[in-house]
Amino acid sequence: MAPAQYIPLVPVERSASTVRSTSICPVIDMNVEALNLARGQFAMTAIFHILWPILTISLSAFLLVIEVLWVKTSDLVWYRHARFWSKLLVLNFAVGVVSGIPMEFQFGTNWGQFSRYTGQFFGNILGFEGAMAFMLEAGFVGIMMLGWQRVPKGVHLFATAMVALGSTLSAFWIMVANSWLQTPAGVSVVGGKLVVTDYLKAIFNPDMVWGVSHMWFAALETGFVVVAGISAYYLLKRRNPEFFVRSFKVALVVLAIVAPVQIWLGDSSGVDVFRTQPAKGAAIEGHWQTNAPGTGASWSLLAWPDAAKQGNDWSLEVPGLLSVLGTHSLHGQVKGLKDIPVADQPPMLPLLYYAFRLMAGIGFLFMVLAFWTVYALRKARGRVDALLAQRKLLLAWVVAIPLPYVAVECGWIVREVGRQPWLVYGLLRTENAASAISSAAITGSMVMFAVFYVILLVSFFHFARRWLRNGPDLTLTPAPESTERASLHAIDY
Repeated sequence: MAPAQYIPLVPVERSASTVRSTSICPVIDMNVEALNLARGQFAMTAIFHILWPILTISLSAFLLVIEVLWVKTSDLVWYRHARFWSKLLVLNFAVGVVSGIPMEFQFGTNWGQFSRYTGQFFGNILGFEGAMAFMLEAGFVGIMMLGWQRVPKGVHLFATAMVALGSTLSAFWIMVANSWLQTPAGVSVVGGKLVVTDYLKAIFNPDMVWGVSHMWFAALETGFVVVAGISAYYLLKRRNPEFFVRSFKVALVVLAIVAPVQIWLGDSSGVDVFRTQPAKGAAIEGHWQTNAPGTGASWSLLAWPDAAKQGNDWSLEVPGLLSVLGTHSLHGQVKGLKDIPVADQPPMLPLLYYAFRLMAGIGFLFMVLAFWTVYALRKARGRVDALLAQRKLLLAWVVAIPLPYVAVECGWIVREVGRQPWLVYGLLRTENAASAISSAAITGSMVMFAVFYVILLVSFFHFARRWLRNGPDLTLTPAPESTERASLHAIDY
């Protein structure tokens, strides 16, 4: 039996030239150039900003594991690991906070109609993220960074746990908001605005579980690949190999679990996309013709989709496989793009098609690399010299450092471009969500943001390079408990 189809909240009226939701907010007189600039500006800020939270989420989880090991064993190596990696976390966190500010302001400056139409739910969710998650994270990151010699290790562990929890809660609320844009639920249209009728349905919308989990595991994968890659770099240089073999092993144990789980989540998320957003599903697979009942839809390994021709210029296909992938059924029906009005089809089909394949390919690569490395570690039987001899393996992890970022960016492109032409799927089209703002104003702010981001990126790499060059301080020791108690007593006064 084919899975039930997700039905948008309101019916859609179609004409030969355009598509309009019956509940759409007033159309704003905004030229196409300004609209495209506004979209480009948000894409630029989102693509840059997402680089930082994903590492904060995963690195805080890694540090939590490291600190638990230190508290349980009192092993100074784990303490020094926590001190070393926490510097990268704080640097990354600072850039993430600053880079996110321009993105938030765009909801008011460039996307005023969207804010007016969806504000009761979308605005509240962003408020939850700021008050509940970001404040928790920001409040404890200072204790985490500056409290090493000032608070007991149990208190410091609690602060690290709160930073990890805050970053995860932040990801949860942001992905709740984004998932709701993909599959809106729990709202109705009243007076030209969306009014929440059921917060639980809106929060736990059809896409939420897969959207949140897939993104969170992507963040975990990113951070642990970065830890493995940096550790491998030091091992290749034979700098403190006894020290970095520990972080390398921790990262690989986690990746050997996370990588296959992430592939399963991606598969499950894909099935959900074909059910709830058939246009996106068909676009990422270059699928044009709905398969007849009793037959399987062919899957294209490679193709070049052409929207103008409403077909692929060429394709390399595997018969029947798309039904298995998209519906987990041999003869499951997969809706083709030709059965979706051209005005409702996603744009930039080749970009969607290959971004999806690049993301999935990197995911499988990490699973193979993680399993290969775990096998090599077992074969080495704990001997550091045997691991150091695996230079190609270590080099592979160094080269892999940017790949999870590429995969996340590709996934975000698939998620956001694939939802087009809708900003709120089935309810609000992107062209009707913008503010009445001139192209010149958007261009000016876009250039300013681009310069600002370049400065941030250069600054980050400057300080990260210094951190990497200096390496860990292997002389650090925690303060005696008597000193910690004295510090707490001094704070009281």
